[in-house]
Amino acid sequence: MNALTFNLKQTLQHSVNCSDLMPSHLANKSTAEIACIQINYGNSLVRVDEIFAITGSDAQHIHFKNTSGKLDYLGANMTSGSITVEGDAGAYLGFGLKNGEIHCQGNAEAFAACSMRGGLLKIDGNTGDFLGAGSDGSRKGMLGGTVIVKGNAGDRVGDQMRRGLILIEGNAGDYCGSRMIAGTIGVLGDLGAYTAFNMHRGTLLLQKQPKLHATIQDCGSHTLPFLNLLFKSFTNYNTPFSKLSTQRVRRFVGDAACSGNGEVLILSV
Repeated sequence: MNALTFNLKQTLQHSVNCSDLMPSHLANKSTAEIACIQINYGNSLVRVDEIFAITGSDAQHIHFKNTSGKLDYLGANMTSGSITVEGDAGAYLGFGLKNGEIHCQGNAEAFAACSMRGGLLKIDGNTGDFLGAGSDGSRKGMLGGTVIVKGNAGDRVGDQMRRGLILIEGNAGDYCGSRMIAGTIGVLGDLGAYTAFNMHRGTLLLQKQPKLHATIQDCGSHTLPFLNLLFKSFTNYNTPFSKLSTQRVRRFVGDAACSGNGEVLILSV
C-alpha cells in the first residue's frame, strides 16, 4: 500500500489543528471518510479535503507534503505508526507523542515534543522555543522518548523535563535545561544565557562551555567511562553524537539555589 498522503493545496492564512490526522485516528477509514473529517482552521471548522489533497491508503505511514509552519499539532498524542513531514511544521509537533516516529524534514515552530512520553521525533532543520517542555499551565515537561534536532533550538529547551533524551546538533538558546527534573540534553553548538537555571536533576552534555551563573558549582575534571556506552547508544540515530569518544569531562553541579543535583558535563575535545 502507498502511504496516506496529505498535500497542502493552498497558502494558509491561519493555523490548522492537525491533531486528528494521525495513524490511530485514520486506521480503517476510506479516503472519502477522511476527507469528511472536520478540523480547526483559525476559528472555523473545515473539511480535510478543503485544505489537503488526499492520496494513498496506508494510515500507518502518513506523509504531509508542501507543508507550512501553520500546520500545528502534527502527530499529537500519537501511539503508533510514522509521520513524515516533507517541509516545515507548526507549533506543538509531536505533542504528547507516546509511540511511533515523526520525521520533520524542515523547521518546526515552538513547543515541539511538548509533554512527549515516548517514541522518536527527528527534526532536520531548526525548532523554536520550549522544545521538550511542558504545555501552557503544565508543570511536567517531556516524560520520555528521544528527540534529534539537526539544526538549532530556541530558548527553554527541556524546561521542566522529567525523562527522555534530547540531542541538538546545532545551538540552543537561553535557559537550556531550566527547571529540569531528570533526563539528558546534549548540545554540540553554542548555548545562550542562564544554562541550567533552577535545574534540579538530570544531565546536560555539552561540547562548548556556556557562561554559567554563580549557583552552578565547578567540580573539576573527571574521567567517566560510562560515556562510551552512552555514545554507542546513539548509533541508531545517525547523529554526530554517536561519533564522540572522549571520557574526559569538566563537571559542574547545581542549581545550588534550589538544592539542585543536576550535572553539566563539558566534553574535552
